[in-house]
Amino acid sequence: MAEAPRAFLTNLLEAPGVSGYEQPIQRVVRAYAESFAEGIETDLHGNVILSAGGGDSPRVMFAGHCDQLGLLVSHVDDEGFLFVQTVGGWDPQQLVGQRVTIWTDDGPVNGVISRKAIHLQDETERKQVAEFKHLWIDIGATDKDDAASAVSIGDAVTVQLGVQEMRNGVMNAPGMDNRTGVWVVVEGFRRAVERGVTASLHCASTVQEEIGLRGARTSAFGIDPQVAIAVDVTHATDCPGVDKRERGAVALGKGPVLSRGANVNPIVWARLRDQAEAAELPYQVAALGRAAPNDANPLQISRAGVATGLVQIPNRYMHSPVEVISLDDLEAAAELLAHFACSLSPSDSFIPV
Repeated sequence: MAEAPRAFLTNLLEAPGVSGYEQPIQRVVRAYAESFAEGIETDLHGNVILSAGGGDSPRVMFAGHCDQLGLLVSHVDDEGFLFVQTVGGWDPQQLVGQRVTIWTDDGPVNGVISRKAIHLQDETERKQVAEFKHLWIDIGATDKDDAASAVSIGDAVTVQLGVQEMRNGVMNAPGMDNRTGVWVVVEGFRRAVERGVTASLHCASTVQEEIGLRGARTSAFGIDPQVAIAVDVTHATDCPGVDKRERGAVALGKGPVLSRGANVNPIVWARLRDQAEAAELPYQVAALGRAAPNDANPLQISRAGVATGLVQIPNRYMHSPVEVISLDDLEAAAELLAHFACSLSPSDSFIPV
């Protein structure tokens, strides 16, 4: 991966962007896109939308959601401990013992998520699964007033951010879901622009996917595309305990996953497959027998309907602080989007017949 795109990925993964509080991430997107996007705007919902191309049809949209799971401060007790609400689908077991950051108006405040020490738990408590109501955040406050001087109700909380390199081009970080999707759509957009794309190309870093696929719905209404590609993560099944008979065979490092099924336009799917094969890009195929739980869902049914494709990045340990992806999969996905955009012409029809 080249230096500038690599720095962009790192910046995405090191910035907070809890659903509803995505502005730090969107600033990273805007700063990176200034050198190649012909138009950059932020809509009233907070979606950042890039535009470029010759204005020829079809009108194409790439979408990757920028928000991540997080927490919100909802109560401060008399001793200065913070209690939180979840933003998105956390497994409480993943949070016990995590270092966290509370993102306040005056800057970040460090803390830890704790529960009663195992030595102090009775036999029944030791057998119970942790629940959010039994967890709290300790910021080192002496009492309620001390805590309230540092944090406010409604402040967003993330687990400690940062990237860790692993072997064979693999890395882990919280927020791979879906900063990797943002990276792919923006980088695919950049490469298409540099190659002289003639279609009317738009790229949206969408907000609030984790709380109801909201940003894709509003941005697609504004862009009004004929063709759209959503990029998100999907479950890698190349780890212990996952049944490939139920989830399919999806592995890190073998390319992005091209989903095929009810939420995907068959002509868009075939074009993605053909472009991957022509460019000798690795890809995997997954079945999708329902409306996708990601931005492809609202994209497909926006306005009078959109010819929608779904490209997904294999991700181990989704919705955890240690989500794991392969850089090779990101590179292949960005290349695929660029080839797809540059292959389009006004004569193309995506009406399924």
